[in-house]
Amino acid sequence: MKPFAELDIVQLQQAHPECGLPTGAVGTIVLVYRQGEAYEVEFVRSDGTTQAVLTLPAAEVVAPTAHAVRQAA
Repeated sequence: MKPFAELDIVQLQQAHPECGLPTGAVGTIVLVYRQGEAYEVEFVRSDGTTQAVLTLPAAEVVAPTAHAVRQAA
């Protein structure tokens, strides 16, 4: 699979309850580490404020479903 790039939209594969993020939460990649081994991902609330910024291994993010993107918009 081709690595994600900065500003790509991704979806969480597992919940991060410590940040209030459920499995399937949608975020934006803000930094790519080591050609896609890990990503810095920002998750934003509906009011536009940042909910969390997490460094995640590649295995924890996937391309979002169309349904997830529509819900996040």
